[in-house]
Amino acid sequence: MTALVLRSGALLDVETGEYVDGDVLCADGRIVETGPGITAPEGARIVDLAGATVLPGLIDAHVHVTAATADLGSLPSWSPSYVTAHAARIMGQMLDRGFTTVRDASGADFGLADAQAEGLVRGPRLAFCGKALSQTGGHGDTRPRGVRVHDDHQCCAGLGRIADGVDAVRAAARDELRAGAHHIKVMAGGGVASPTDRIDSTQYSMDELRAVVEEAEAAHRYVAAHAYTARAVSRALRAGVRSIEHGNLLDESNLPEFLEHDAFLVPTLVTYWALKTEGREFGLPEDSWRKVDAVLDAGLAALERAHRAGVKVVYGTDLLGGMHRHQNEEFRIRSEVQQPLDVIRAATSTAAELLGMAGEIGTLRPGALADLVVVDGDPLADIGALADPHHIRHVVQGGKLVGGTG
Repeated sequence: MTALVLRSGALLDVETGEYVDGDVLCADGRIVETGPGITAPEGARIVDLAGATVLPGLIDAHVHVTAATADLGSLPSWSPSYVTAHAARIMGQMLDRGFTTVRDASGADFGLADAQAEGLVRGPRLAFCGKALSQTGGHGDTRPRGVRVHDDHQCCAGLGRIADGVDAVRAAARDELRAGAHHIKVMAGGGVASPTDRIDSTQYSMDELRAVVEEAEAAHRYVAAHAYTARAVSRALRAGVRSIEHGNLLDESNLPEFLEHDAFLVPTLVTYWALKTEGREFGLPEDSWRKVDAVLDAGLAALERAHRAGVKVVYGTDLLGGMHRHQNEEFRIRSEVQQPLDVIRAATSTAAELLGMAGEIGTLRPGALADLVVVDGDPLADIGALADPHHIRHVVQGGKLVGGTG
């Protein structure tokens, strides 16, 4: 048995919002026991926390670990091995920031997930969808107007694949599921980083959206939909989509729909702040940069509206290129309209529920995977303890110390 004891910490129960002073015993990758005065097994590694805060390992439910540039249209021309090298670096840095699990929202595939699980790549546990499904001219179609050829080979490093019509979207969804996708991503509306669509457009017919949902549900998986506007959000929810990505331009009419369909909202506020301030520095085309304002200011109001209505809100960042380093800033941005505990739940227990891993991750309960983060300071009193990564003392993944400054 390989064992680790974290001694004398302030353990945050994210479900109740209460602290308990005590120890955490991890063995064979799982949390075995929590509480004061735990007897350490023979040979266990013991780490004295001296009162530091212990939380479940953080979960970011909207990342793109292969997006090493904000110029997404250039990615398909990159060598897959070169993109993998970038992804390995990006994933390792995410782990150092306290994120022990991430959900990739297009780009990562089974190869990266397998490499992480086997210890070949240091990084968060990776839930992947493969490539996002996009209609021709949709958010996942990165071709400029004058380009007609599109290479959909699975080894190309782009984030999307084009499929038009019910039969084609069924086949595309089945192909991603065949490769082991944990969820299917569909582009249900326009976006910032795509060259030929409008942000206020809706994409895919209702029949196409329902076909993707049917295929995912048949495989006991779910669909995540990129959507900004109230109309795009409503269409996706009515089609049976489980999570709405972004949702910056949703309105009051969408809130009962989220509750009726037991759906999740995954805002990604930090990416718009980062794209506006430094996106062009990291490759964002000028046309895309000019689209940012349309969603930047509305995002925080949409989050506040959804939270107040009781919508299940999950932590996401959607950062690209050199802007990945701002991943923890999302905590600070959300704290403008949410209490710190609510933001922490979005990055732990609620995110785990979305991923279908409630009780496995996002909790300090015995029996859960031993993914934890130890921070200096009290994040319930000052969210900066999580928003500023230099406060992270230890990162534990699968019962092993894998990062931190301690």
